[in-house]
Amino acid sequence: MAESPIVTTRSRPLSKVLAPLRDFLHTEAAGGMLLLAATVVALVWANSPWQHSYDHFWHSTIALDVAGHELRLSLQHWVNDGLMTIFFLVVGLEIKREVTSGHLAGLRAATLPVVAAVGGMVAPAILYLVIAGGSHAHGWGVPMATDIALAVGVMALVGAAAPPSLRAFLLGLAVVDDIGAIVVIAVFYSSGVSFAWLAGAVAAVGLTVVLRRLGIYQTPAYVAVGVFMWFAMHEAGIHPTLAGVAMGLLAPVSARLSPEFVDAEELADVGTFESARTTVHLARSSVSTVEWLEHHLHPATSYVIVPLFALANAGITISSTAVTHALHSPITWGIVVGLVVGKPAGVMVASRLAIRAGRADAPADTDGRHLLGAGQAAGIGFTVALFIAELAFRNDDGSANLVDGTDAKMAILAASLVSGLLAYAVLRRRMPAQSPA
Repeated sequence: MAESPIVTTRSRPLSKVLAPLRDFLHTEAAGGMLLLAATVVALVWANSPWQHSYDHFWHSTIALDVAGHELRLSLQHWVNDGLMTIFFLVVGLEIKREVTSGHLAGLRAATLPVVAAVGGMVAPAILYLVIAGGSHAHGWGVPMATDIALAVGVMALVGAAAPPSLRAFLLGLAVVDDIGAIVVIAVFYSSGVSFAWLAGAVAAVGLTVVLRRLGIYQTPAYVAVGVFMWFAMHEAGIHPTLAGVAMGLLAPVSARLSPEFVDAEELADVGTFESARTTVHLARSSVSTVEWLEHHLHPATSYVIVPLFALANAGITISSTAVTHALHSPITWGIVVGLVVGKPAGVMVASRLAIRAGRADAPADTDGRHLLGAGQAAGIGFTVALFIAELAFRNDDGSANLVDGTDAKMAILAASLVSGLLAYAVLRRRMPAQSPA
């Protein structure tokens, strides 16, 4: 039986209608804009006549029975502990790609964003402890975070005022910042560790390494191991989203088939379904697992998971009483000062010291105001800051401390907004520096 040829269709009017939408979704600012939209919806919902439905919806529980172990979590926790695992998987993939072949590959290239990120984490933590130490000291990790989507979104909005080298610097800084956040969550915001389940999680890590060494690339195998790792970490008392980071860092960075061994003529032959299937297989085999996963998962995290996280966590009741309490809370001012002042100050001071010491080079076509703008953009903590706040402000029984948590969320929203506006203003007023003739 003769193979049926592939039939190509002409572009339809619908395609032309959807083209602008596709272009929009592929811009750097799209994820940040959707995140902002979800935040506005959450705030409006939580302060509307249907306020109780917001709380009831996100606190409704879903239970799963896993091998005799009941896993009962609220819908909010399924988003924070479950879906955000995929977000941290993408973070792990980004870290691995940047370290192996990106902006953090090589000592010289990595020095400036690494040093700047460390300064941008230490300074806010110190300022927070100075302002809100004592009984609220456990919130020191909140102002350390940087929201990649919104920070890069600001860079996209300022256009040519942000040189490409500055965008690369900010991306590298944000990646290192993510590494810092992961370490902070793992070390300081995990409690009551069960070493039996921890051993199970370690075994899952070892199994992942074995699968990779054996050349097994079937996605279901890694999904099964990843799910078990997530469950083991949850039962061990370690935040389960770290399973996503681990799987991302362990993903194979090299392709199964080197592109140089792929016959271009064979790839071009798509006249039949069989040849097309071969083409797809060869093309997939010539792309590394890290690149393939990033390509497929990044849109899901940017356009679905992170906005859902904002929708589930940004819904705070803004009443006169809550605002008054927040204005008098050291938590609020510790976070605001940490993000708005500490972040850019830490980034600027650390960067200047590294450049003057001859350990790093300034990004091309930039000056001090560009670095200040990047540091200010790094002060947009939002997603990761909200995530850490959920872990930091809890009662002795493990339940959420609603009062301190509300103060923290208000501070994060206010500080992220102020940092974003300041970054835009600083960068927009300054065009790229011109090299001397």
